[in-house]
Amino acid sequence: MMAVETQAQYSTSYMMNEEHQYMTPEDEWDRDLLLDPAWEKQQRKTFTAWCNSHLRKAGTQIENIEDDFRNGLKLMLLLEVISGERLPKPDKGKMRFHKIANVNKALDFICSKGVKLVSIGAEEIVDGNTKMTLGMIWTIILRFAIQDISVEETSAKEGLLLWCQRKTAPYRNVNVQNFHISWKDGLALCALIHRHRPDLIDYSKLKKDDPIGNLNTAFEVAEKYLDIPKMLDAEDIVNTPKPDEKAIMTYVSCFYHAFAGAEQAETAANRICKVLAVNQENEKLMEEYEKLASELLEWIRKTIPWLENRTAEHHMRAMQQKLEDFRDYRRIHKPPRVQEKCQLEINFNTLQTKLRLSNRPAFMPSEGKMVSDIANAWKGLEQVEKGYEEWLLTEIRRLERLDHLAEKFKQKCSLHQSWTSGKEELLSMKDYESASLMEIRALMRKHEAFESDLAAHQDRVEQIAAIAQELNELDYHDASSVNTRCQGICDQWDNLGTLTQKRRDSLERVEKLWETIDQLYLEFAKRAAPFNNWMDGAMEDLQDMFIVHSTEEIHSLITAHDQFKATLPEADKERMATMGIQSEIVKIAQTYGIKLSGVNPYTNLSPQDITNKWETVKHLVPLRDQMLQEEVARQQANERLRRQFAAQANIIGPWIQTKMEEIGHVSVDIAGSLEEQMNSLKQYEQNIINYKCNIDKLEGDHQLSQESLIFDNKHTNYTMEHIRVGWEQLLTTIARTINEVENQILTRDAKGISQEQLNEFRASFNHFDRKRNGMMDPDDFRACLISMGYDLGEVEFARIMTLVDSNNTGVVTFQAFIDFMTRETAETDTADQVMASFKILASDKSYITVDELRRELPPEQAEYCISRMTRYIGADGPAGALDYISFSSALYGESDL
Repeated sequence: MMAVETQAQYSTSYMMNEEHQYMTPEDEWDRDLLLDPAWEKQQRKTFTAWCNSHLRKAGTQIENIEDDFRNGLKLMLLLEVISGERLPKPDKGKMRFHKIANVNKALDFICSKGVKLVSIGAEEIVDGNTKMTLGMIWTIILRFAIQDISVEETSAKEGLLLWCQRKTAPYRNVNVQNFHISWKDGLALCALIHRHRPDLIDYSKLKKDDPIGNLNTAFEVAEKYLDIPKMLDAEDIVNTPKPDEKAIMTYVSCFYHAFAGAEQAETAANRICKVLAVNQENEKLMEEYEKLASELLEWIRKTIPWLENRTAEHHMRAMQQKLEDFRDYRRIHKPPRVQEKCQLEINFNTLQTKLRLSNRPAFMPSEGKMVSDIANAWKGLEQVEKGYEEWLLTEIRRLERLDHLAEKFKQKCSLHQSWTSGKEELLSMKDYESASLMEIRALMRKHEAFESDLAAHQDRVEQIAAIAQELNELDYHDASSVNTRCQGICDQWDNLGTLTQKRRDSLERVEKLWETIDQLYLEFAKRAAPFNNWMDGAMEDLQDMFIVHSTEEIHSLITAHDQFKATLPEADKERMATMGIQSEIVKIAQTYGIKLSGVNPYTNLSPQDITNKWETVKHLVPLRDQMLQEEVARQQANERLRRQFAAQANIIGPWIQTKMEEIGHVSVDIAGSLEEQMNSLKQYEQNIINYKCNIDKLEGDHQLSQESLIFDNKHTNYTMEHIRVGWEQLLTTIARTINEVENQILTRDAKGISQEQLNEFRASFNHFDRKRNGMMDPDDFRACLISMGYDLGEVEFARIMTLVDSNNTGVVTFQAFIDFMTRETAETDTADQVMASFKILASDKSYITVDELRRELPPEQAEYCISRMTRYIGADGPAGALDYISFSSALYGESDL
């Protein structure tokens, strides 16, 4: 008895914690029914090998199954080994009643496990009844090796058979239907081994017509590599018409238990791979978001200084090139960035949805790269962009005005300098000192005429000074040369005034010496000078440059020109009267025989000068008519451009607004399934894309308007900027709405809600969406929950609001509403589940090794875990051990337990 107690001290790998109601065996053991000799032989060998596979753990074995269990000692030891529990101490002594007592203790233990023993008593075992002994061992095998096998809610024999069918289904020449003749050719056993350990058997070389070879191969491989003892003889199985079912079941159950751990590890590895794949995909999306956000912010950062540069150019061509560069930016460079910004928002929303569905913490981008940060940066860009365009147009108008004034300044300066040429020398002459009385008087009159002419030119000098002042005020780039020239003219004008006064003083001193004055020459000079000045002014006006921006302005110039032409008949009369004086002088000279010198002593103007200038004036009038008509045509063309732009803008603007409203209705109205809503939105998106040609045409008309320097349009309230902003908002809205429906589909499929449930959620949401804008305020949300049967207190409602409005925006979106309604019913992986899977791979250790990860997981998943797991700090782990517990918690944003 002491030897038995010593042998009972052993370690077992598991304990059975649950008791199950044992099934009644299919065929009960009948005392009077004799076993088939072939079956008895197979059961003897199989049951003996099975018992020894357990007894060897306690350092013993049996030789003869009906003799070695007769005293009950090894039977009790066998039950302790396979159950992991201690039985009552065996009785000491070798008497028959001692043996019966020990066997009864074993049988009582079997019955305590819910097993109903039929027709098996302790006396039969003690007497060595082979049939009863085999029946008892079979009952033990059923209870402790087969009963707990369960596949798809089947158990025992059916579960084991289904497991075999599943594992051998892909193999040729194997069709497992039972536990007797289906195993005679050995292929089923070889298939089971190959399915789990393909390195041990080359199944392709097996032949169906070699059952002995196949069976021996399976027996030898199982014993050598799988620690499954040989329980059958190949010849017995092949030579028996129907092999013993219990022997085959016992042997096959050993394979099930040998491979069950591997399958559990495989299941755990698959779960871990699934979780890691989700994590890797999410990390990739996060990296893509960070990269795209960085690139977009960097582009904005580089673009803003260019738009903030207000360095003005000195020439119109350079400023027009800046405007053309800006158009290229708006037409070519910016649109792709608009799409990137929209795509960034879509990617962010999709990522958050995936994280939420996979029970991961929400993604928080790097500092400065939130969607709101990008929106603020984009808003700043558009503000700078608007200011830059306004500055460009203002600067172009300024340069246009400057070029016009500079050209006008040069023209007037040239005319003035042409008139003043030689005047200083003339005024400085001393010709009156040697002149006759007539000549002196003539010089006096001539000087008076000059003074009259000088006074008439005062306005021109003032105009030149005024133009120079305006050029300075408008910051003309060559103002220094303008000022120099203007100052020279003013200085010269002052000098002319001084010289004129000096010459008058000199002539007045000698005026008393002269008495005869040729009144006719004097009258001619007096009339010719102002008329000549009028013609100079007329020629100047007829050649004057002009700039207008509307048909009204050009018509005003035409009216002024028509008024000027109406004065020509009166001017012609003045010319004829002036020329009549000269005719009278000639007539008097001819009448009285006076010899004329041919020079009017009072003026440098000759009749020919008057005639030539008059012809010039008549020639310039039709040229001026032509210039004005050409400008009329240009302004009319500009007006057509205004009307053409306005006609399109007044259609496109309302169209964009209408589409925005229609998209808003689609997002809040229930119209069939989500797929139907998606198709509808896709159609909207395609219609919008097809409409892009109208925007491009309007851009072309806008460019023509700017090239024609058209900066206002009274026919429409829409500017190109309004259309661009509306178009960009429309593209962003349709893309965002499609993304919302995609996320709803993703949520529906991931959380297993039906279309009817989704429609019910949508109907409830729409009913309490008072503003019909796709959002509920907290009061409406509370009313919605109450209508659906929620009993809400203030604390509970506050908790729910933190779930559906984590950013504290004050509203509840439809997506957040769906997430809340489906959150508690969703079946998602948790940190505890992943932790349990790793524990299986680690064989119940609190750490896992690099080799175990690489053996159990695919290479990519294994390296992912190795690179992210921290070192295990426990004293029970080897060097290089990894902490899978903290890693599992980190996957779900939880702190270590």
